[in-house]
Amino acid sequence: MSFLTRIAACNQWRRDDFLPWYVAGERLGWVRRALAAELVALNLGFAVRDERLHWLAAPDDFTARGAALAAVCATLHERGQLPAPQHEPYPVTPAQREHARFVIDRAYAPAFGCRAFGQHLNGLVYINEKIHLWVARRAPTRRHYPNLYDNLVGGGLPWGMTLRENLIKECWEEAAIPRELALRARPVGAVTYCHETSSGLKPDTMYCYDLVLPATFVPRCNDGEVADFALWPLTQVAETVRDRDDFKPNCNLVVIDCLLRHGWIDPEDPDYLELVWRLRTPLP
Repeated sequence: MSFLTRIAACNQWRRDDFLPWYVAGERLGWVRRALAAELVALNLGFAVRDERLHWLAAPDDFTARGAALAAVCATLHERGQLPAPQHEPYPVTPAQREHARFVIDRAYAPAFGCRAFGQHLNGLVYINEKIHLWVARRAPTRRHYPNLYDNLVGGGLPWGMTLRENLIKECWEEAAIPRELALRARPVGAVTYCHETSSGLKPDTMYCYDLVLPATFVPRCNDGEVADFALWPLTQVAETVRDRDDFKPNCNLVVIDCLLRHGWIDPEDPDYLELVWRLRTPLP
């Protein structure tokens, strides 16, 4: 395997399998052709014109739009075509999350190919001046990717919360990092990817953070989403990402970005520039 292979695995989708989804003249997502046909056949206020799926019945109001789409998704869930809702609102936006036109339940964002946003934090510990990373193993009960390794903290960014508020919340829930320590996290950029899954399309953006932790700190999960934690030398993390399928796929990208920034992958590596570029894949 290679680090480029890990990035490629998160950027696989066939544009021809999807129709762009338009609301009030704006493209806000991508919907599989089969789901688009179902939305039209059920008379839910959708129409396909010029190879585009249009939501003709969308209300003009922000709140009313979100409620109307929730009703559409509930109908599809009752028919067994969508999973149960997660009751976590995500923005539906043509660009940045602040430009949301309405909200959608997190469980349904991929079905409509909506841009989604998350935050991932690397927990660094310096031992004898060498970097170690805390890694989290996802609980076996997780809906997606159970038992795989994860970044120390990682979670979606719901509508109605600031980046700072959500990071503090996720740090406490997933690793028992107290507020005063979480506030020391340093924003270090973002990575993007676009991946087709069984649920639909995920054009995602992950805000990345580094947090240097004291050697005495031991993470503890408060929300049941993590089975256990391990503190690994950076080389062990790098080799696991490169050579094994043990990490949740998008977490590989956060680790690769960390390896680049801290010089484990340096400019002498023949893949260096391509890795830098491809971690910021332009979203469709």
